[in-house]
Amino acid sequence: MLDITDLKTGVIIELDNAPYEVVRYQHTKMGRGGAILRTTLKNLLTGANIERTFRSEKFNEADIVRSKAQYLYKDGGSFTFMDSKSFEQFNLRQDIIGTNANYLVEGQEIELVYFNGNPISIQLPLKMKFKVTEADPAVKGDTVTNPSKSAVLETGMEIRVPMFVKEGDTILVDTRNGSYIERV
Repeated sequence: MLDITDLKTGVIIELDNAPYEVVRYQHTKMGRGGAILRTTLKNLLTGANIERTFRSEKFNEADIVRSKAQYLYKDGGSFTFMDSKSFEQFNLRQDIIGTNANYLVEGQEIELVYFNGNPISIQLPLKMKFKVTEADPAVKGDTVTNPSKSAVLETGMEIRVPMFVKEGDTILVDTRNGSYIERV
């Protein structure tokens, strides 16, 4: 059981039979009325944010387990993964994977997030290497201020890269926002 003072950013609690991550919190002391805690909580099943105010309550810590898995393939609207420990295969729908689908390469290791024994999402490394399959040619004279051009990665995702990046290069990409970091 967690006390109200244990609710900090990143803590995951169970509320209304769903896991919620504390995104933001503000602890306020009232004169004689006691303290209150205003929070913004993110539902890990739906991705929706809610605002909640708590007085002096106790919370159950969510039964969240993380384990390594390998991405195998995409079949229609579902993605197939294999748990690295049990070698059990299972599918996750496109809506659960979300924009992380842009970063999935067959055979890649990822981290699976389970709630009550069911996989609910995946977590990618912050930085990942990708091969550039298509890149616009660099045009001489386009170098006035920090020029960039469009490039397509091996996953089909299109990002902006510096002018010196060419087809066949391997680059490092930030998976939080899809931005170019460096050429590897």
